[in-house]
Amino acid sequence: MRNTVLLEISEGVAVVTMNRPAALNALNDELGRELLEALQECGDDSVRAVVLTGSGRAFCAGGDLRFFLQYADGDPGRPFRELAGGLNETIIALRTLAKPVIAAVNGATGGAGISLACACDLRFAAASAVFRQAYTAAGLTPDGAWTLLVPLLTGLGRAAELLFLNPVLSARDALGYGLVNRVLEDGELLEHSLATARQLAAGPTQAFARAKELLNRALLVGLHAQLELEKEGITASACTADYLEGLAAFLGKRLPVFQGR
Repeated sequence: MRNTVLLEISEGVAVVTMNRPAALNALNDELGRELLEALQECGDDSVRAVVLTGSGRAFCAGGDLRFFLQYADGDPGRPFRELAGGLNETIIALRTLAKPVIAAVNGATGGAGISLACACDLRFAAASAVFRQAYTAAGLTPDGAWTLLVPLLTGLGRAAELLFLNPVLSARDALGYGLVNRVLEDGELLEHSLATARQLAAGPTQAFARAKELLNRALLVGLHAQLELEKEGITASACTADYLEGLAAFLGKRLPVFQGR
């Protein structure tokens, strides 16, 4: 019985829904664990295409900073060591799942939510969706292969712009940056995603699997190494005064004042 992830399978299509709407589907230990479990179930031969989406107003807002707060006075790096490990497994599961995966980005998407979407094979966004990298706003560095996947989609210059200037992108902006493949009206997003998934489920599954593996070998040979480097980086960043200031500013709904420490 899962509490934070819904899994529905019909006509060869699995719909995986992150289901913490009150928290904008932000990742905590439970959601991370259950998301990985659901994706592993999608490896069953009865599933030939997958749609990943979120419930409520968000796809996934990224890591749950309120969950991280409980570690701030002790070992602030601990939740990042633990969550990043699970997130790494989830990113690998998305890339090695031998069938196409569509991200139906239904709303607010930030941090590791962007990583999850970019690890999918196709990304469709609702017109109201917004994207924000968010890591550096909290004094952190990216994880979930963000620094590998986003530059592959947007180019180095755009990725650097997102990291250092931290703009909020509309769905149309994200389309222009190459982050998403298509923008749909809000009421059309899920049906379009399901229709595309059904089309893919009726296709040559083994050929799709081999094609995906070829893309991985051509462009993502460094995936595992980059995930580990990012895990080390975000854990180290969580042990800085700037991160603690970013966390306090987020919870206090104010702008952070970073000291570079």
